[in-house]
Amino acid sequence: MTRMDRRMRVLVIAIIVAFIAFLDGAVINIALPALEADLGGGLALQQWAVDAYLLTLGSLILLAGSLSDSFGRLRILRIGLVGFGATSLVCAIAIDGGIFVAGRALQGAAGALLVPSSLALIIATFPSAEQGRAIGRWTAWTTSAFLIGPILGGALVDLVSWRLVFAINVLPIAVALVMLHPLGRDEPHVVRARIDWLGAALGVVGLGGTVFALIEQGRLGWGDPLVFVPAVVGGISLIAFVVWERRAPEPMLPLSLFRARNFAAGNLATWFIYAAFSLGLFALPIFLQQVGGFSATLAGLATLPPTVMMVLLGSRFGALGGRYGPRIFMTLGPFVIAAGYLLTLLIDLPVQYWWQVFPGMVIVGLGMAMTVAPLTAAILGAVDPARAGIGSAVNNAVARIAGLVSIASIGVVVGDALDVEGYRRAAIATAVLLVVGGAVSWIGIRNPAPPDGGRDQPASTDAERSAAAGSDAASAGERPRS
Repeated sequence: MTRMDRRMRVLVIAIIVAFIAFLDGAVINIALPALEADLGGGLALQQWAVDAYLLTLGSLILLAGSLSDSFGRLRILRIGLVGFGATSLVCAIAIDGGIFVAGRALQGAAGALLVPSSLALIIATFPSAEQGRAIGRWTAWTTSAFLIGPILGGALVDLVSWRLVFAINVLPIAVALVMLHPLGRDEPHVVRARIDWLGAALGVVGLGGTVFALIEQGRLGWGDPLVFVPAVVGGISLIAFVVWERRAPEPMLPLSLFRARNFAAGNLATWFIYAAFSLGLFALPIFLQQVGGFSATLAGLATLPPTVMMVLLGSRFGALGGRYGPRIFMTLGPFVIAAGYLLTLLIDLPVQYWWQVFPGMVIVGLGMAMTVAPLTAAILGAVDPARAGIGSAVNNAVARIAGLVSIASIGVVVGDALDVEGYRRAAIATAVLLVVGGAVSWIGIRNPAPPDGGRDQPASTDAERSAAAGSDAASAGERPRS
């Protein structure tokens, strides 16, 4: 196999692998009402269907990067693909909610091995001069998952079953494994980095206990030991996680990264902004199907405008953010999205999509396009290029965990049912989170100084913007990112 053939094969494999992970995140919200109708469990099962995946994915994605570096990218990628395929089948044949949620948690753990390894494989295979273009192509193709996902998911649910949404993952996984075979094995590592197993365990227990309490408090109440004890254990574990990461010789989460102002402020803004993304895009498809009477296919089409707007305008706003600095776009973008969600407060029964939902979704998409690329570019631009990989992984994890917590908290916002009033409360909460995220950006973010002091010089390099787009697409598995 020539060097060029190997590079093209690696790029195609990386695109397929990331597409699988992103497609799963793009279709799940559309399948939730049919899933709940079949297995029961109410809103709590719908929350766990998303959060069980995000829990293991978000808490293990940093560890996955270390495993890839230590044990080889090809090996970890193969393990992740086999694991994702097997757990997808578990979800597809689940006979009750407990088995399904367990399958989703294991699927998230396997998914954590996929995206970091696919990007790392590109970096390891392509010379530095070609990496930006390769990541750009990776981003362009994988973004299509968010266009295809809602339509494909709705069609599968309406025409066959929600179970096929998960079973269909086996086909692209088989293709990726066959294409991986000629690449052989990784070169042996002479020195392996130490793996932060304790940090990973504390992160999983901390997030798991907290999320369990947030979801189940609506059914059991905060005073129930089954809620109170996990909440306390989760909180203590999260505190212990931070303490340990400050002392660990090779921490899973290098806290020193947060000494950079834009990195710290950008990730804080990410928390609020992507919590809002997840909350809004979780609530609307469920409401449209369960209350509005939309089919799964129509619900998927109804939530497509934000993705279309991001595809059409995302690169344009990324270029403007590079030219004029990210601060103004990271501030105005969330405000625009908030206005879009507030516009959907017009929703009532019967739902009139074209004037109650569509205008707000278009405005939401405009705001997302304004926000996403400048946000990620600001964060990556704040770290040393040698640490851009871990910086991107941290931002990816923050976005996913923010979505995890916001979806877990939806019961606190809407109550037991996602009816008209419940959706309106969710839309208001989404808007509030976005306004806070925009305010954090305005206060905390500083535009990078141009190298020669000229205003026409870009604030970040083309390569950084390409990497930013790749990081954004990776987060979008559970956002628009995720």
